[in-house]
Amino acid sequence: MPLNLPNLLTWLRIILIPLVVAVFYLPDGWLTAREVNLAAAGMFGIAALTDWLDGYLARILNQTSAFGAFLDPVADKLMVAAALIVLVKLGRVDALIALIIIGREITISALREWMASIGARGSVAVSMIGKLKTVAQMAAILLLLFHEPLLGLDTRQIGTWLIWLAAVLTLWSMAYYLRRAVPEVIRHGR
Repeated sequence: MPLNLPNLLTWLRIILIPLVVAVFYLPDGWLTAREVNLAAAGMFGIAALTDWLDGYLARILNQTSAFGAFLDPVADKLMVAAALIVLVKLGRVDALIALIIIGREITISALREWMASIGARGSVAVSMIGKLKTVAQMAAILLLLFHEPLLGLDTRQIGTWLIWLAAVLTLWSMAYYLRRAVPEVIRHGR
């Protein structure tokens, strides 16, 4: 396991996951509701930033590794799933939305693993739709965790619109990846 800056940032993201969740379970009186929301949103924001930064640094510093390529998407999926579960519990995200997003992540991860095993991982490489889905999803979760007006904007409403957009893009990107994989599935079907 190479310990380089990109991988350390990925580990930081993994460490932040339980902290984002834990802040909502602090004993009453430790923090106000506003402070809890701010702390969770702040930690999630840092984690989301490391999601972009670790890949960027790995490329420009030429510190890519097989371990980093494995760990990065695992950290991303854990981060999103944990945040969505908390948001469902808080009543800020509909369970159906969480199910769509988490289900897609599991499905596409399994598909990528299988495609890699048959030497066709390039068929399901990250697409622009997937990148747009990720941006909408991260922004939505950040706003829904914050859950307070910001600069006169209703973060709850904007976050809700963005999470629905993320769900639509989630289904669209899943269909895109599955459609790309079908020829390989047919060719290697057992």
